[in-house]
Amino acid sequence: MTGRKAQQVPAVTDLRALTQSLAHYREPDHGRSIVEILITVVPFVLLWLLMWFSLHIGYGLYLLLAVPASGFLVRLFMIQHDCGHGSFFRHRLANDWVGRVLGVFTLTPYDFWRRAHGIHHATSGNLDRRGVGDIDTLTVREYLALSRWRRLGYRLYRHPMVLFGVGPTYLFILRQRLPLGLPPGGGAWFSTMATNAAIALVVAAVMWWGGVGPFLLVHLPITMLGGAAGVWLFYVQHQFEHTTWSEDRDWSFPTAALYGSSHYDLPAVLRWFTANIGVHHVHHLCSRIPFYRLPLALRDHPELANVGRLTLSQSLACVRLVLWDETARRLITFRELRNRFGSAPAESTKARTEALRSAAS
Repeated sequence: MTGRKAQQVPAVTDLRALTQSLAHYREPDHGRSIVEILITVVPFVLLWLLMWFSLHIGYGLYLLLAVPASGFLVRLFMIQHDCGHGSFFRHRLANDWVGRVLGVFTLTPYDFWRRAHGIHHATSGNLDRRGVGDIDTLTVREYLALSRWRRLGYRLYRHPMVLFGVGPTYLFILRQRLPLGLPPGGGAWFSTMATNAAIALVVAAVMWWGGVGPFLLVHLPITMLGGAAGVWLFYVQHQFEHTTWSEDRDWSFPTAALYGSSHYDLPAVLRWFTANIGVHHVHHLCSRIPFYRLPLALRDHPELANVGRLTLSQSLACVRLVLWDETARRLITFRELRNRFGSAPAESTKARTEALRSAAS
């Protein structure tokens, strides 16, 4: 994948007209929304209980059940995600309270997450406004300007075992217990503390009913697998080779939304469990479309099918993409950087950075 020529896709010339056309798919179907909640919550609870009972039978069945259970947890998060965009129900109160209740299942404080995710949508692909709701991504110039130890820290952060292993567990179990980065005392803080209290009550009740050990054996694998899948989805939807990043003066919301977000073309069963979030370029262009109407929008706009398209096998190569190359205007790997600049000592960093700046200009 890396190093290949840019994808040849039909150009979408009138983004304003496209955005207006997509707005026609925004109206949610309340009956459909309620059904989607029921066919996600009920199987999740049943699988959770089956995992608990299977602890007395054997670990093989227990581990086998953890996979679909984590899939339903991902789907619950996607419904919460749609509520955060105000797209699942017509009324904001319905969206907000369903999202808050689901936040107890997903360990995600709804109001805090909604605010951070809104910033992500408003700044995605903007090099001058990174840092909120994003996976940290450095440019080549920024990376070369770092000290040796800070480069090592960035390499560790971008390692797959950290991004998709340790990172999701830390994010969902610890990091989201406090809305750091927001002024204390605001609504997001109150919502987060209320979510934490509700989680504590549910966990205490389940532990009282089934025991501490069984609860941890059942829920931790579901949370870890679901969290890893969720972070992977968020990663691959923006961290692909020919995504787009621009400085603020050149940044455009429609362009960043369409070309900076992938169309993750997954097999049907994975599309269902991930609630069509792979149609991410359409979602970023019009975030008020309920997830069950995204395939209809894509069907009626065939010119969007190949824009940013990634298959499951192609997406695996995205793990190695770690730096935005300002000159080539694509994401590159550490190996590409090493081949380009060699392994000269840190003392030559300034010279290399100046050379890169000259090339970019």
